[in-house]
Amino acid sequence: MMFERRRREDSGVDLTPLIDVVFLLLIFFMVSTTFIRETQLKSDLPEASGELQEIEEDIVEITVDKLCDYAVNDRLLVNNELATLLRALEEVLASQKPDVRVIITADANAAHQAVVRAMDAAGKVGLSRISITTKQPEQEE
Repeated sequence: MMFERRRREDSGVDLTPLIDVVFLLLIFFMVSTTFIRETQLKSDLPEASGELQEIEEDIVEITVDKLCDYAVNDRLLVNNELATLLRALEEVLASQKPDVRVIITADANAAHQAVVRAMDAAGKVGLSRISITTKQPEQEE
């Protein structure tokens, strides 16, 4: 007597539900995660002795970090080229009065060229009242 043999079924694991769950978790974490973008440049100011001045209401602040990246009024620029800095200053000046003070806050380790480029950009858009931010030297006891 000849018995018919049963076919053996593959006893593998179906990965389709696992992939669905992984994608759902991925979507959940992407939607629920908050992305914080740091726009504030960190700068270590150079030291200088002198009188403290009051900060006026209408100012434009150009920040230069140690990597020579620029920010205008705490808005980080996409690159450190002069044309980009000029465009950003013109946008800010469109909503300000023409005789506004420019404050350049540069890191102590920033290249001198970056600070000169910021001063040059301010001069090209017609700003002549330029100040450079420094910190008081630490008193040695």
